[in-house]
Amino acid sequence: MKFLDEAKIFIKSGDGGNGCVSFRREKYVEYGGPNGGDGGRGGDVIFEAAHGLNTLIDFRYRQHFKAKRGENGRGRDMTGAGGPDLIIKVPVGTEVLSEDRLEVIADLTTEGQQVTMAKGGDGGFGNARFKTSTNRAPRRSDPGWPGEEHWFWLRLKLIADAGLVGLPNAGKSTFLSAVSRARPKIGDYPFTTLHPNLGVVYLHGEEFVIADIPGLIEGAHEGLGLGDRFLGHVERCGVLLHLVDASQDDFLEAYKTVRSELAAYGRELNHKPEIVGFNKIDALTEEMRKERLSALKEIAVGEVLMLSGVSGEGVQDVLAGLFEHIKTDREDRSDTSAPQESEWDRSWEPAEAPAPEVEPDSETSEP
Repeated sequence: MKFLDEAKIFIKSGDGGNGCVSFRREKYVEYGGPNGGDGGRGGDVIFEAAHGLNTLIDFRYRQHFKAKRGENGRGRDMTGAGGPDLIIKVPVGTEVLSEDRLEVIADLTTEGQQVTMAKGGDGGFGNARFKTSTNRAPRRSDPGWPGEEHWFWLRLKLIADAGLVGLPNAGKSTFLSAVSRARPKIGDYPFTTLHPNLGVVYLHGEEFVIADIPGLIEGAHEGLGLGDRFLGHVERCGVLLHLVDASQDDFLEAYKTVRSELAAYGRELNHKPEIVGFNKIDALTEEMRKERLSALKEIAVGEVLMLSGVSGEGVQDVLAGLFEHIKTDREDRSDTSAPQESEWDRSWEPAEAPAPEVEPDSETSEP
């Protein structure tokens, strides 16, 4: 399945049904009077975070979503049926952005969470609504109110507890395959990983999710390499594992490059808790390990741990360190979590003009 984390779609809720002009005409009923029913309400457009989805690829082949309109009213005071709601299923972790991509309108982070993004139009009144003591035979009915229509951007941010960052060929995919059942592509050339991968880690009866994203290079925030667009997938993580290739000569510059790219990306990503994994130590002698580890600790922001994804040395210590930060993050989230509103704020939108009134020409019965 191809991975896609951004998509632009158009949604429109259903229009309301039209009201009906009708009069009761029965034998032996002298004063029948108006009995035109109201139109039905149009269907809403609802986004739902669904289980089992991890990409927005479905929205590449279908970009327009329209809910059904309500049925027209009928005689004998029969109200038209309402249009069914249109439920659009998206992966957990999907953000809904405005068309200009400047405002996050909704963030679906919980499975089953629903957000109404477009309300259906109300049905128009039938002529029975306009009966008065001075107007006993009204021939007026209202059309249904139009539904709402919007363009939205969908942006997927994977739900993971820990995120892997580092230069290309730092050993991120190897580490992920060593600690989980994920099988990302592994090669001896840069940019083997072209899209994020998730792996579930089981540790002492507990489990957590690690996200592996494509490697960063100097100038990624300016679009070099694969850019920094995939960094959004580690924004939700409670801790970052920054892997540094211990076998390369300029390992200090490699660490500084990634840290500068995290700072340039912003959104507090460079302030997240971080564990620096000094990877590929199986390629170093004991003396070189101590010398390089000492040099890295002098400039590193977080705790530095040595490991080798190939031999497994030090991997369990790294996982234990990650899980300590993850437990703290989970506790903080549970304390500060609050239920999200089921409907987004439309206060910025201009008020809708009232629906035009339609005066029927004939005095006929039911439509």
